[in-house]
Amino acid sequence: MKIFITGASGFVGGAAVKKLIKHHEIFAMSRSQASDEVIKALGATPVRCALNDIKASDLDGMDYVIHCAAFVEQWGPYQTFYDINVKGTQDMLAKANAAGVKRFIHIGTEASIFYGQDMRDVDETEPLAINSPFPYSRTKALAEKAVVEFEGQMETISIRPRMIWGEGDQTILPIVIKMHNEGKFMWVNHGKNLTSTTNIKNLIHAVELALTKGKNRNAYFVTDGGAVPFKQFLSAYALTQNVDLGDKSIPTWVMLALGAVVETIWKTFKLKSEPLMTRFTANIMCRDSIINDAKAHRELGYKPLVTLAQGLVELTA
Repeated sequence: MKIFITGASGFVGGAAVKKLIKHHEIFAMSRSQASDEVIKALGATPVRCALNDIKASDLDGMDYVIHCAAFVEQWGPYQTFYDINVKGTQDMLAKANAAGVKRFIHIGTEASIFYGQDMRDVDETEPLAINSPFPYSRTKALAEKAVVEFEGQMETISIRPRMIWGEGDQTILPIVIKMHNEGKFMWVNHGKNLTSTTNIKNLIHAVELALTKGKNRNAYFVTDGGAVPFKQFLSAYALTQNVDLGDKSIPTWVMLALGAVVETIWKTFKLKSEPLMTRFTANIMCRDSIINDAKAHRELGYKPLVTLAQGLVELTA
C-alpha cells in the first residue's frame, strides 16, 4: 500500500515511517531540502509540499494518509494554531478525498476535550472542547471535528494518545531536562495527580491497526493502560537519562496563578520570547488525566505492545 505521512520529520511522524516502511511504500510531506534528507534517511520518498499549500496531485495514487503534523507549542499566536491545526487538517482532508485516498488517519490528543477540568476515566463520549480557553486544545478539537464530521467518500479516523513518550521524544523529556538544568523545574502538588501515558510504540501500533480496522468517522483513545502519579512516571522517565528531578514542589493554586499571571504579562507587553509558564501548561499539570481506551481494544483490536515499565527499561538499557 502507498501511505502519505505529514510531520514525518517529527517524533510521531518519524516513528510512523520507521514502522510502516517495512511493509508499505511511504511518501512524506517535505518543505525543504533539509527535510528531504531526513525523510530519505528514514527510507521514505519526500514530496515537496506544505500544509495549506498542498494539491490533490501531490497525493495521487495514495491509499492512506496519516496526518501527524500539528502546532504543539505551548505559546504562539492563536492564528498560527488555527492555520496549522485546523485549516491544515481541513485542507489535507479535502485534497486527500479529491485524490481518491481510501482512509485518512488523524493524530489527535486528549487535549481536544480539555478546558481545565480533571479528566477521570474519560472516554470518547466526552464532548470536544471546541470552546476551550486554551488555543492548542481548541484548535485540536476543531481539527478532530473536521475529521469525524467529514463529508466525502474517504473514510476518516482520529487516534488520541495521552502524553506521548519513548525513543525519539522531542517534546516532554527534552523540555523537562532543560527546565531542570536551568533550575526551573518544580512538581505541582508533589506530583500526586494521576496520568495515563502512551508510549510511541503503542501509538504507532494503534495507527497501523487503524489502516484497516475501526469505524469510519470515529475517534479512539490509546494508552499504555492504567494511570500512575505524574511524579512516578516523569521521575522514572528522566532517570533513564540519568537526571534526578528532585522533590521541589509548589501548591496547585500557586501553579494556576503563576500560569495566569505570566501569560497576562506576556500578552500585555507583547513579549516575543516564550514564557516560562502558560495557563494551558499550568492547568494540564494540575489535573488528573485518566483515559479509558476500551473502545480501541474493542474496535481496533488494540493491545499495548509495551507496558510503562517495559518502555522505561528499554530506554535505560
